[in-house]
Amino acid sequence: MREYTYGPFQSRRLGLSLGVNVLANYKLCTFNCVYCEIGLTEKNNLVSPKHRINLPPSPHFNKELKSILRYVPHLNSITFGYNGEPTLNENLLDFLKIATIVRKELDWIGEKPILTLFTNSSTLYFDEIRERVNKFELVLAKFDVANDQDFERTNRPHYETQSIESIIESLIKLKREMPKEHKLAIQSLIFNSYKKDFISNNNSRNVLDLAYALKRIKPDIVQIYSNARIPAEYFVFAIDDERKREIASIFKEIIDNEKTEILIY
Repeated sequence: MREYTYGPFQSRRLGLSLGVNVLANYKLCTFNCVYCEIGLTEKNNLVSPKHRINLPPSPHFNKELKSILRYVPHLNSITFGYNGEPTLNENLLDFLKIATIVRKELDWIGEKPILTLFTNSSTLYFDEIRERVNKFELVLAKFDVANDQDFERTNRPHYETQSIESIIESLIKLKREMPKEHKLAIQSLIFNSYKKDFISNNNSRNVLDLAYALKRIKPDIVQIYSNARIPAEYFVFAIDDERKREIASIFKEIIDNEKTEILIY
């Protein structure tokens, strides 16, 4: 029985990916996003970005990784995330250290898998969190709303969460502080709403706000995508490929930086 890992599975954005959960066996997050594909955040598990858990890896983590990876010599990514916000765990780098050692010990077909971290960006205003996060070779930072009104509607953050402007500033700092060989990818999940009285983040104001924020952040990659699995709320549904292309075009025009790669999934 697995304690930490999921997959490997084919990811739209990462190729063949092995998921690693560094949290407990329940969702623990600073957000309760309407589009979340792992379900709603329980009231008691919607926590402040200041919240921390002390959950170090057991000796079984090393054995579990080895037992799976020796049979997958063509893996593209070892990806930390999945059961909420992984930076809430004070022991995140202990997991990374073990994964780094295991990766070095094994033989690979082609390049070694990259060490990837998912984050919803809410904790990045802490210096010590950014110091941990920038140790990962690829950081996938969630950022799909760029004004406080859309933020409240879409991500439904814990009340102690910083403002959107603070999150933007934190992402700017993270990009500046990351080693040159590491990459920052911004993930923007854009969705529609069946509910007439619910404005989705697929609105012209938010798309423009996102574009101007991304221009400031200067990420290596921007990933535009939509729901591919059942969302937390019934009224959420995916935008189509034509709309993704329209948003990508707006982003390209405003960001105007050939170093930022804009991708559609």
